[in-house]
Amino acid sequence: MKKKYYISYIFAVTILGFFGTSCKKLLVVPANEPGQLVTSNVFADSAGSVNGVVGIYINAFGSQNGPLSGYMSLYPSVSADDMTITDSYYAPIYNDEQVAGNATLSGGSTGVIWSGFYGSTLIYQANAAIEGLTASKGISNTLRNQLIGECEVVRALSYFYLTNLYGAVPLALTSDYTTNSKLPRSSSDNVYAQITKDLTDATGKLSVNYPSSGQARPNKYTAMALLSRVYLYRQQWAKADSAASAIIQSGMYQLENINNVFIAGNQEAIWQGLTTGFYPYLVAEGNTFVPYSSAITPEYVLMPELLNAFEPGDLRQSNWTASNTVNGTTYYYPYKYKNNTSLQVNGTTEGEVLFRLAEQYLIRAEAKINEGDLAGAAADINAIRTRAGLPNTTATTADQLKSALLKERQTEFFCEWGHRWFDLKRLGLLNSVMTAEKPTWPADGHSALYPIPYGELKLNPGWTQNPGY
Repeated sequence: MKKKYYISYIFAVTILGFFGTSCKKLLVVPANEPGQLVTSNVFADSAGSVNGVVGIYINAFGSQNGPLSGYMSLYPSVSADDMTITDSYYAPIYNDEQVAGNATLSGGSTGVIWSGFYGSTLIYQANAAIEGLTASKGISNTLRNQLIGECEVVRALSYFYLTNLYGAVPLALTSDYTTNSKLPRSSSDNVYAQITKDLTDATGKLSVNYPSSGQARPNKYTAMALLSRVYLYRQQWAKADSAASAIIQSGMYQLENINNVFIAGNQEAIWQGLTTGFYPYLVAEGNTFVPYSSAITPEYVLMPELLNAFEPGDLRQSNWTASNTVNGTTYYYPYKYKNNTSLQVNGTTEGEVLFRLAEQYLIRAEAKINEGDLAGAAADINAIRTRAGLPNTTATTADQLKSALLKERQTEFFCEWGHRWFDLKRLGLLNSVMTAEKPTWPADGHSALYPIPYGELKLNPGWTQNPGY
């Protein structure tokens, strides 16, 4: 991610040995490539096993190109109607010009997402760790289950984003080069089936207690939070309702004051990512979205569609957005994370929030609308509105509640982990909304899927590019 500070990590030699390879592509990593370490050495004992799994999070959150280091809040938000840009670096994404001639962009464009998940960071590491942990004879079954469950959550999260961004994707479930080099692209249905399998297994393996201080590593409810979202996207309303209700009723989480939602260790967070060793107060979104000073034009500017969605008195607008006025023009930018330097802001430490309780309320509300429990849906919507300083919704019919819910999700989750982009896609609203917002939006709507990086197509001649590219 193009950040103002290069974020790096110093981690143990054993982790570097296991995860140090700079994989250009998951499917072409031979077993004997320099830097690869036999996994039995890493997972021979408890300490090595824990360090090996923690290394996955370090690479995902702490490295400059880690796929969880802000990319999922940046790219889909620019693709959707959350943000526009003044920075030419990301102009192709906003303009939906993700190809230059016949060469699909990669590297600095959406290809970095593909390589981040499929390269040496998440999927490869999760697969290798699951294999090493399964074979290890030096750890207890309790620890084995905990660590495998964590890796299953990581793998499921990776495939959730890959299939929602690219559609059909190769489903690699091993670190074996021979197997992975021959994989076709799997349909979204097959990918979702594996995601559900991983998360269901993880909920049985993980404890309700977090395995370390804070919420930096997944627990049982982290797996359930992603599972409830998956059920929602797959229109499995009863299952979505049940999973979200289990989290809400667990007593472990509560809706926070609007100013504390993105503070490290807050009671709403279900999963918060690791911060970096050199910049412990710095979160990628704050570093990227918040301008250096009030005198400059922000690189990422909130779109009128979003700003107009806020009702008068909405605390989310007054606390989660900010503005700079430059040469008489006012530019609004995301301000959920307020720290753009390596120093503390107001004596607090912010934490990257992947999953939070508010989403579970709105997942349950949507499920209840589709189950016919309109009063229950309104109550869940009102829980979020009350926290935002707003009166109860006036919506009463199913259609009115669906509209109210969509707007609530827009104002609650803007510029946050791709929610708006995915909502518009799954609800069939993408073309109508984006045609009105972006003059460059293609008539055939092919920009709903990102292009497969050109280098991947050359290495896999049996694959076909997504339509329109």
